[in-house]
Amino acid sequence: MLESYIKNRLKEKEILLMTHIVIGYPSFEDSFRIIEEMVKAGVDLMELQIPFSEPMADGPVILSANQKSLAYGTKVAKCMEFAKKVSKTFNIPFLFMSYYNILYKYGLKDFTSFMKDAGIHGAIVPDLPHEEACDYLKAMEACNLNPIMLFSPNTPKDRLKAIASYAKGFIYCVARKGVTGSSTSFSDEFEAYVNRCRKETDLPLAIGFGVKEKRDIDFLRGKADIAIIGTAIIKLIEQKGIEHIKEFIESLTVASTKQNSS
Repeated sequence: MLESYIKNRLKEKEILLMTHIVIGYPSFEDSFRIIEEMVKAGVDLMELQIPFSEPMADGPVILSANQKSLAYGTKVAKCMEFAKKVSKTFNIPFLFMSYYNILYKYGLKDFTSFMKDAGIHGAIVPDLPHEEACDYLKAMEACNLNPIMLFSPNTPKDRLKAIASYAKGFIYCVARKGVTGSSTSFSDEFEAYVNRCRKETDLPLAIGFGVKEKRDIDFLRGKADIAIIGTAIIKLIEQKGIEHIKEFIESLTVASTKQNSS
């Protein structure tokens, strides 16, 4: 199970790292190379985004990657086969990330059945509130998959509790209002938000939106269980190339291994 995997990894590391790619960007061949470099660098789990024409939660960098992937002719079926290939090749958990229209048009039962067969552990669907997710949640449950639910800073206490009741694997805590890629102020106010989230669930907490450098991850140590980084890696690929991914990720995770007390 995904939750067990995360908790076992946390016995060895102070904080885990989850990365994000847009499937088919810059190409399918490059997507595979990017994943390979990330796994070599010690990434613990990964989001595979199926590109969508209107990715409402994503900022300009990831939006552009979505649009370019689609312009190159990326189709959902090819993304699914790619996900199956990487999940069978690399020994870390992979999750799908996309928008509900993709799942709905593919067919929820077919989509979740494919995920199970492919070895994909769960899905992040940021535009699907739990009140409208009954069919999705049933389909995920039937295939023993993890629906990753989202908390946000303006979510009231009662709603946090309701969202947590449907979640499995971990909770994705959106670090701030808005879209991916912009700067986030990791401050005492932010820490109070994470503490609110912690009170409403026993699941691991993952922080995304605005995590981009080592000092952000250092701030999150001891507060969150997983740091999520996406936009910064796409920028790195565009500016310096895939060959710089491993060095960058290793620089983020240095000192994250728990020290033996003996």
